Amino acid sequence: MARLVILGGGESGMGTAILGQREGFEVFVSDKGEIKEKYKEVLEHFEIEWESGQHTESKILNADVVMKSPGIPDKVSLVKALVKKGVPVISEIEFASKYTDATLIGITGSNGKTTTTMLTYHLLKDGGLQVGMAGNIGDSFAKMVAEQDFDQYVLEISSFQLDGIADFKPHIAILTNITPDHLDRYEYKFENYIASKFRIAMNQDSTDYLIYDADDEVIREWLKEHPLQSKLIPFSVKQKLKEGAWLEDNEIKIELEHKTLEMSTDILALEGQHNVKNTMAASMAALLVKVRKETIRQSIQSFQGVPHRLEKVLKINHVEYINDSKATNVNATFYALDGIKKPIVWIVGGVDKGNNYAELMPLVREKVKAIVCLGMDNSKLIDAFGNVIDLMVETYSMEEAVKVAYKIAERGDSVLLSPACASFDLFQNYEDRGDQFKAAVKNL
Repeated sequence: MARLVILGGGESGMGTAILGQREGFEVFVSDKGEIKEKYKEVLEHFEIEWESGQHTESKILNADVVMKSPGIPDKVSLVKALVKKGVPVISEIEFASKYTDATLIGITGSNGKTTTTMLTYHLLKDGGLQVGMAGNIGDSFAKMVAEQDFDQYVLEISSFQLDGIADFKPHIAILTNITPDHLDRYEYKFENYIASKFRIAMNQDSTDYLIYDADDEVIREWLKEHPLQSKLIPFSVKQKLKEGAWLEDNEIKIELEHKTLEMSTDILALEGQHNVKNTMAASMAALLVKVRKETIRQSIQSFQGVPHRLEKVLKINHVEYINDSKATNVNATFYALDGIKKPIVWIVGGVDKGNNYAELMPLVREKVKAIVCLGMDNSKLIDAFGNVIDLMVETYSMEEAVKVAYKIAERGDSVLLSPACASFDLFQNYEDRGDQFKAAVKNL
């Protein structure tokens, strides 16, 4: 019996354990931290061997295959030891994809991937398809493969998950954009991160599709130097294309394999040019799996967007409070600042991932009236914006940050939580950060 060792007892670990056991593996789960009670119950129910609070090397190095949680870096000594021994160390996405014949739609990018994933799923579900949504969002892909039988999967895939693939091959891949992110995991080399994102297409052949942002210079340049096997389907808001999706007089126009789809941007429930692009990408994926045009048009109008992404919370004293906690990098915050038309009191900060704030400077000068720093170390933000913004206040809890913003904001302003950083210094994750923001606003 082949031995499957799972490093990390979270959502992806549980799903892989369940699927591994179903497929006849001898399964062992090991987590250096504490496994949550709900996951322990799953392991007990399925009678899967596990440990927490340690990694027992003798029980790990004898594996035939290891599924590593995306949160564990490749440079950890245990992972290096496994690789040296020739043990395959793979991601949950790689493991689960071996046990399904479903059509896979894989979505990655620095920003917009969650919205694009949820919108694609929404379009396919409304189109009457048997579809599941998993990966970096919602349920574990492996758990779905073990327990459900979907014809299609829409998968949000992070660069960390792509680093752990060998044979994974989505029929449709979507690359929303590439901007510097997670550079701390890629030796602070942008080219390593770019290569990681393009792994989504590395196993595709001429029967598969890569939908990509043709306005993104990083993507364009990489494709010039690295020809791919897949059919390239571009989208753009700047230029007219022969095939793909583009913008013309406030209309989205799509030409794709002899199918034509046109719709006004006025019908989009989501605001902002980045959401026009997300809509283009999702609509083309839906067309490729034969969702009807009329269904796509209707479905786009009813899509409500993603929690913690430019989520309007409340209006208090004519001041709008906006939760953009999901903006964990500079580019995501760029979209937020760019999309808001009112003067902004900006709550920003957290764990810096090698951020360069220079690209935000024009927007900050034009739109931001005050900055409320929220993090354990705000020195980089103060260095970047201290000479530009007259009013900068340091805070160390969400409640304090929101109260300070409330005092500063005047009628007609927006208070925007868009941290441009990871959340792990003060919060469990970006959801916790966003939920605390919403609770603090409601308590004002």
